[in-house]
Amino acid sequence: MKIYLITLLCVLFLTQSFAQAPVRVAVAGLSHGHVDWIFNRADKKDIVLVGIYEPNQELADKYAKRYKLNQGLFFSDLNRMLDQAKPEAVSTFGATSEHIAVVRACAPRKIHVMVEKPLATTFADAKEIQSLASKYSIHVLTNFETSWYASNQYVNDLVEEGRLGEVRKVMVNDGHQGPKEIGVSKEFLDILTDPQKNGAGALMDFGCYGANLMTWLMKGERPVSVTAVVHQNKPGIYKEVDDEASLILQYPKAQCIIQGSWNWPFSRKDMEVYGEKGYAVAVDATTVRQRLSEKSPEAVLKLEPRPEPYADPFSLLASVVSGRLTLGDNDLYGLPVNVTAVEILEAAKESAELNKTVFLK
Repeated sequence: MKIYLITLLCVLFLTQSFAQAPVRVAVAGLSHGHVDWIFNRADKKDIVLVGIYEPNQELADKYAKRYKLNQGLFFSDLNRMLDQAKPEAVSTFGATSEHIAVVRACAPRKIHVMVEKPLATTFADAKEIQSLASKYSIHVLTNFETSWYASNQYVNDLVEEGRLGEVRKVMVNDGHQGPKEIGVSKEFLDILTDPQKNGAGALMDFGCYGANLMTWLMKGERPVSVTAVVHQNKPGIYKEVDDEASLILQYPKAQCIIQGSWNWPFSRKDMEVYGEKGYAVAVDATTVRQRLSEKSPEAVLKLEPRPEPYADPFSLLASVVSGRLTLGDNDLYGLPVNVTAVEILEAAKESAELNKTVFLK
């Protein structure tokens, strides 16, 4: 009996230790402005940083000094880092156009990947990423700030419960005063203002939020057509890319208007959903305005932030990689939604270039 109890306790101890073991994560690129987050979460023990790929030595040195990082973490060659550091997952913080190269390197090694929004600069890259993820059975997640918002989840619940009725119109507004105006780093500004690295300007940087959210609300349904208008309000600053973009996604019974801009007076990320019965507006991460019938007044709700691991993308990544969390087919982070989002963005770029509506096949 004693031997049985000792064995059982050992099994329970090992099981608990395994469940709590941090996920080995590496960083690919340091030029994206959101990378600082991963170095500013020392209080969380769900991941351990095992490697950093950055070919720009000056940039690597800057981050090593800023966060007092061991030089042994740094690699100038991606493949060498993957083979020596042996991460379970890689979080990318380079140009969007580089996401495909990271997945090509990680997938055959069975290493999971999380990219910053959007998934890719082209639909062809997005489809290849999806194919590689399927072939090698890895997760490829796309991180959007709006995926952390309790307000968006609440509004989607209203849709799923039928309390708004069938969705008829959605308006998604995202952006800020402009990347240069808000003081992003030189490296990040170089990405955002390069039509090859970023795919476009505000159209990609902030139009992607609406494409992601609307595809999710519509449970993966693709729009019938996409119409886009882009403009340079500040050509002296943004010479090669748009700083203003408006997209209209037309569905058989619904329409979505996406306004992505580097010309807002201040930062905003909000979504309005109008159905047959009522409407709900996700004002910010935890605030919702709603009116669920013609006879009822508008109400304002304050929500609790999303619980762990949903409030932190690295916690979510760790939970998915470790198997503690399984994402559904229609998740904001998942490939089905984000491949379609890139298809929408590519159609929008084509529409703006040709000055006509583009119909999706």
